[in-house]
Amino acid sequence: MRTHDLVIVGAGPAGLAAAIYADRAALDCLTVEQGTFGGQLGLTDLVDNYPGIEDVTGYELAERMHAHAEHLGARFSLDVIERLVYDDVRGRFQLDGMSETYESRAVILASGGTPRPAGFEGEDFFRGHGVSYCATCDGMFYKDKLCYVVGGGNTACEEAEFLTRFASKVVMVVRKDHLRAQPSLIAKVVEHPKVEIRYNTRIVSMAGEMLPRSLTLENTVSGRRWVEEHEPGSFGVFVFIGNIPTSALAEGLASMNANGEIQTNEAMETFTPGLFAAGDVREKPLRQIITAAADGAIAATSAALYLGAIVI
Repeated sequence: MRTHDLVIVGAGPAGLAAAIYADRAALDCLTVEQGTFGGQLGLTDLVDNYPGIEDVTGYELAERMHAHAEHLGARFSLDVIERLVYDDVRGRFQLDGMSETYESRAVILASGGTPRPAGFEGEDFFRGHGVSYCATCDGMFYKDKLCYVVGGGNTACEEAEFLTRFASKVVMVVRKDHLRAQPSLIAKVVEHPKVEIRYNTRIVSMAGEMLPRSLTLENTVSGRRWVEEHEPGSFGVFVFIGNIPTSALAEGLASMNANGEIQTNEAMETFTPGLFAAGDVREKPLRQIITAAADGAIAATSAALYLGAIVI
């Protein structure tokens, strides 16, 4: 088993930026990714707020980041890390993957998160055939159909606007009495003729057989409930209410908040020497591509300092 200077877990924007900076610091670094390079960035339709790059698809931006890292010599492995152990006597980490075991002197957790479910009855049953968490992936299956979008933040507004390209109508279901997105995103959905916004509303349940046929909704202020019936296969629900951080590997090795987000200092350090966290897996006020990339750059620089590879 070869010992690396650094192993990065996850190849989203944070992990790819970390790989680039680790290579520039001449570290023996390996990035382990369990899915697709770019993470959830690859599922984003349009990115128009990454400085210097105008109107690029998330997939294309992810490909550029990955290609940039490879061009600089970054090495990648496709594997699922199931366990992370720290030997404080040897100052080494052991990462047990499904395919092989890795050892390193430092680790950056850039594992991102998974979509947070809305929690309504029937959500799990209809997942993949009536319930989706990715408009870019599944929007085409709802051409000329009705789409409900759960959520009122940036992602919900972005995805609702994207779905108007396919859907006959998009109904945003918002628990509060306002949208929590950036003003430019709010304007797009509020002014779009295909979008209807229902404030103070939540989905209670989804019913049907193989495909859903009805939704039960509730007014979050009055408690009034009603049922909306549709032909099976004529509608779907897209859920965009945030992510659950993929932070289980850090249990016992880092502090976490109530949401399971890893807590770090400004250098991306945890309380375990040599363990760093970057991107959506850590506690932070803004979750954007640019902040994930910045986290990765800082984490890799901090790791290089920890390893003695660079001196500031």
